[in-house]
Amino acid sequence: MKTKIIISSIILSFCILLFSQNAKTEPNYSYKIYTPQNFSEVSKNVEKSQKDSQILFIVDFSNSMNDSIMGVPKLDMARNTLAEILPKIPPNVKTGLRVYGHKAGFTYYQGCQASSLTVPLGYDNYQSILGSLYATRAVGWTPITYSLKQAINNDFASVKGKKHIILLTDGGENCDESPCTYVINLMKTRDDVTIDVIAFDVHDIEANNQLKCTALMTSGKFLNANSQEDLANSLFETIGINKDVKGSIKIPSEY
Repeated sequence: MKTKIIISSIILSFCILLFSQNAKTEPNYSYKIYTPQNFSEVSKNVEKSQKDSQILFIVDFSNSMNDSIMGVPKLDMARNTLAEILPKIPPNVKTGLRVYGHKAGFTYYQGCQASSLTVPLGYDNYQSILGSLYATRAVGWTPITYSLKQAINNDFASVKGKKHIILLTDGGENCDESPCTYVINLMKTRDDVTIDVIAFDVHDIEANNQLKCTALMTSGKFLNANSQEDLANSLFETIGINKDVKGSIKIPSEY
């Protein structure tokens, strides 16, 4: 009996020692924060669902959208391309529109909060979105991060499930913190937001890296567009619809 007790004690001591060693070497599964400089290392490359139930377009109306490519203003290209694509979005998908840069503002504070939800998420919204696009003028700055914060905290506040943002911009952030930094912190607690970014005629390396990070950190797509054809292809890819799907839409005659 005494021998059995001694053997049991030895086994118990060995188990305790083994457990304590394993505990010390247990890998740390806590969220690892990456800086914008090495964001590409954490891209999940996950194909997002092609059956999004709600898509919010965030469109750049900063003053630089009045610049031209081959004689055509970028803003006209964006409007005309969206006019082609909007009616092809399935009717069971909610769509909405937020714009930024549509107000110049007399102060830095005003210019950097020039972001508005002009068309709330809803079904068959393409006519309303198009009307808003053609009624809005490009005059201001580029508050991308503020717009993303407003979209996620307010526009999607009561929305359940996956939230899909398509950001169309011709430049990087020039008001708030980098959108890359914002989404890095956001994704520590959220996994229901996907941001696809279309960089339209963006040639600045820092701005491109900033925007690419914003997409990749949310498992979204980052696409460069330097022509109207590029823009159309990029929008079709982010929405996940076939170019050959038929759709018709009337551009308001007053525009």
